[in-house]
Amino acid sequence: MSKIDTSLYPNATGAAATFAASHAKEHPLKLYAGWFCPFVQRSWMTLHEKRIPHQYVEINPYQKAPEFLALNPRGLVPTLAVPVDGSGKVLKPLYESGVVCEYLEEAFSAEDKHGPKLLPEDPYERARCRLWIDHITSRIVPRFYRFIQHTASKEYSLDEIRADFLAQIKTWVREMAASEIGPWFLGERFSLVDIMLAPWAFRLFLIDHYKSGGVGIPAPGEGGEDEVIWQRWRTWFTAMMDRQSLKDTLSDREAYIDVYKRYAEDTTMSEVAQATRAGQSLP
Repeated sequence: MSKIDTSLYPNATGAAATFAASHAKEHPLKLYAGWFCPFVQRSWMTLHEKRIPHQYVEINPYQKAPEFLALNPRGLVPTLAVPVDGSGKVLKPLYESGVVCEYLEEAFSAEDKHGPKLLPEDPYERARCRLWIDHITSRIVPRFYRFIQHTASKEYSLDEIRADFLAQIKTWVREMAASEIGPWFLGERFSLVDIMLAPWAFRLFLIDHYKSGGVGIPAPGEGGEDEVIWQRWRTWFTAMMDRQSLKDTLSDREAYIDVYKRYAEDTTMSEVAQATRAGQSLP
């Protein structure tokens, strides 16, 4: 097993490359990112949705620059460098994608400049959103990695992890507003709940590509007693794949297929993959 992944595409491609280039100029608010990372994409989509001026800085997480490590010794992406002195000269880091996204939501809240809020104003509804964001982060996302990293040597079968993964998605979908109200988790209102799952929803095609039997979501009309649930999922998924903030932060599909081959073979040495391999919580 290789120690580090050194053959990554060095930069985004496709639409993501265009969006990154449009935010390449010096700016006090900086997003340190890796184009292929779904946790980064959460933050990137939030910046896009809220039309927040920023500088995009590409980082190879396996060959971290000293100046990046000086800002964030943990070396994690996304890292948001936040100007805190009014002049833009003193920067302090924020990391963890959920924290970064909520900071951006709170710090850039003027709807005339930054569009509709991504969390409800009602305290209960806002807390409920956080509850289901946690379900995505603690239940769905770890199972995505167990799924794509499955090999014949694992103690669990491909069918077992497939069923477990789909069960967590169904639990989330049951909490969605009715599709008659709108396609999003909250109905007509797009929110951080949608953003938190979007990067992995897009990457489901990688499981179809690499794993026998694919994701296993039933085709229309074949969902049995769960048909209504899967119909609601398809409504959300279709709308999500057409969301501009998702499309503008995606590289070419071929690039993901190449990068995630290491996950499918369970040879990548990313921190997420190592934690999954060891049965630990994701970093």
